[in-house]
Amino acid sequence: MDLSKYVKKYEDLVAQIESVCAKVKTDHADKDACRQGCSDCCHALFDLTLIEAYAIKLRFDENFTGKLRHDILSVADTADRKIFKIKKNATEAEKLGADGQKIIERISMEKIACPLLDENNLCRMYDHRPIACRVYGIPTSTGGKGYTCGLSGFNRGENYPTLNMDLVYKRLYDISHDMVKDIRSKYTQMGDILVPLSMSLITDYNDEYFGIPGLEVIG
Repeated sequence: MDLSKYVKKYEDLVAQIESVCAKVKTDHADKDACRQGCSDCCHALFDLTLIEAYAIKLRFDENFTGKLRHDILSVADTADRKIFKIKKNATEAEKLGADGQKIIERISMEKIACPLLDENNLCRMYDHRPIACRVYGIPTSTGGKGYTCGLSGFNRGENYPTLNMDLVYKRLYDISHDMVKDIRSKYTQMGDILVPLSMSLITDYNDEYFGIPGLEVIG
């Protein structure tokens, strides 16, 4: 199963986003608060689309072996269990009639350290970090609402170049859907899934996971 062309499409998108981020940070250097050792965004909860989760796990497998790999996966497993509980509680609250926006805001306040964060508050996979991490320091918008890092100098209510994350995620979903269709997975809706980075690291993205036709599971 060769998914390299989809990884390439994802990484091309990453390169485009990096270019946008670099321009915003250059044009508004006095507003940019991103500094080596700052790990504010490394404790935020967010999910990855299928293609991003797969691409990041691919690079993780290429770069980590032995004890360090084992230790990272152990931390990832613990983090994933915590995130599962947070999401479960949110689902139960929604069923009981809690306001959806307030649930989202409450989840956004949760802090769990990324499994890839080292003891010096540095990312062990900085060159292959998720898109959400790359754009954290610049103004973005989702659903018509603007967001920016609270540590930055970008002020609410003022006009700045803003990255539309709805368009970014549409592209990520499109790549994911095309990949699922191309491999003819029996899980036709797999392109819609979202998972935390922690889950992407502990997942084996093999033929069985992808639901490749003709795969026989013996056991």
